[in-house]
Amino acid sequence: MGIKAFAPASIGNLGVGFDILGMAIERPGDEVVARKSDTPGLRITKITGHGGKLPYEVERNTAGVAALRLLEHLGESGRGIELEIYKKMPLGSGLGSSAASAVAAVLAVSELLRTGLSKRDLLPFACAGEQVASGSFHADNAAPSLLGGIVLIRDNATLDVHRLHAPRGLYATVVHPQIEVMTREARAILRPDVPLADFVRQSANVAGFVVGCYTGDMDLIGRSLRDIVIEPQRAGLIPGFADVQAAAFAAGVLGCSISGAGPSVFALSANSLVAENAGQVMQQAFARHGIESTVYLSPVNQEGAVVC
Repeated sequence: MGIKAFAPASIGNLGVGFDILGMAIERPGDEVVARKSDTPGLRITKITGHGGKLPYEVERNTAGVAALRLLEHLGESGRGIELEIYKKMPLGSGLGSSAASAVAAVLAVSELLRTGLSKRDLLPFACAGEQVASGSFHADNAAPSLLGGIVLIRDNATLDVHRLHAPRGLYATVVHPQIEVMTREARAILRPDVPLADFVRQSANVAGFVVGCYTGDMDLIGRSLRDIVIEPQRAGLIPGFADVQAAAFAAGVLGCSISGAGPSVFALSANSLVAENAGQVMQQAFARHGIESTVYLSPVNQEGAVVC
């Protein structure tokens, strides 16, 4: 017998909130199965859906590291546990793939051992696992994937994490082009300094987004979803991004930007009809650049990771 956990994809940054905002969507996501074993220690026995790109070595795998840090915290590092990882979302997609694996792993192991730990208790271990892939300790994917909803991370180091109110009707369109952008590479191109005027504008946009969430002011959310700091630096990594974004705005979305490190592009809309129409035209825009893509439509996933 084992325990299977599902962790959903997430939209990191939400454009204006680099490393401090994230939102869970319903699909896609990853599954991890945890089983007790008579062989001491943590082992990864099966990985599917990764095209041979993910390591079985525990200390080099996001799910493995997350589970191992949890076991060390519990004083159970010698406990015999086997993990099976079922990747059901693309690698290097900007949808928090590595975070989802780490989240599913810690939840499955915690439930298997009946630790009684809450999801929030598990967050540090999930972030430690995700760090293996991203190269930095940040929770904008792991926190929404684990906790659900729209999440603000006031401080990553201390995981001062807060769920924001999700306005009724808010809907996400995510278009994943069939190209790969690795998080480490996308972070490496970012400039270390920001002009003061840009800092002021971006800070105001983050604040406006938060206020819009709590007041349900969709127009304010739309005015605030303008990333003037990170998006311009990363847009060149995504062929056709400008055309895709323009198509989304023409369809009536509130805002459109890069999901996480990319190459997925997300849009937020005030209802599902606009979100669906946006998905069609965004996909067509990528196609005009010779790029196939997959569209995901989702309301805000309020539940996050679940045992299934």
